[in-house]
Amino acid sequence: MSDNSPLAISLFSELLTADQLLRNRLTRVLPDRMEISHFSVLNQLARGGAEKTPAQLAKSFHVTRGAMTNTLRKLEVAGYVHIRPDWDDARRKQVSISPAGARARDAAIAAITPLITEMMGELGEDKVRAAIPVLRELRVKLEPDGAD
Repeated sequence: MSDNSPLAISLFSELLTADQLLRNRLTRVLPDRMEISHFSVLNQLARGGAEKTPAQLAKSFHVTRGAMTNTLRKLEVAGYVHIRPDWDDARRKQVSISPAGARARDAAIAAITPLITEMMGELGEDKVRAAIPVLRELRVKLEPDGAD
């Protein structure tokens, strides 16, 4: 049996470095001091179309409820989300994207599209398609419940 430690360390080192570099580049191009976490929440709410509870959002992003509450508070102050009581359970809240939030999300997509297009062009579609299954499998193995 071979020692895969150097290979594993190289893989995780590359992933962590790429994550940091990508986050830095995205942060620089996102509009109006939008944070990546803000864009991510707005994007999920826009794509899903349905209201979500803060707990559902926290679980989806693998963050604490407190961290999600902080992000949602900032989004609400900016006018990007509506947070209302759950009519069926007063202990819960429901979050939806506002029209201003949808516009902010669209502006963010417009701002990051050139970066994504550039990276895709430099890497090539074949390499990206080949990498996705490996990255997806790694993500699934790292998720707490091991589910997709």
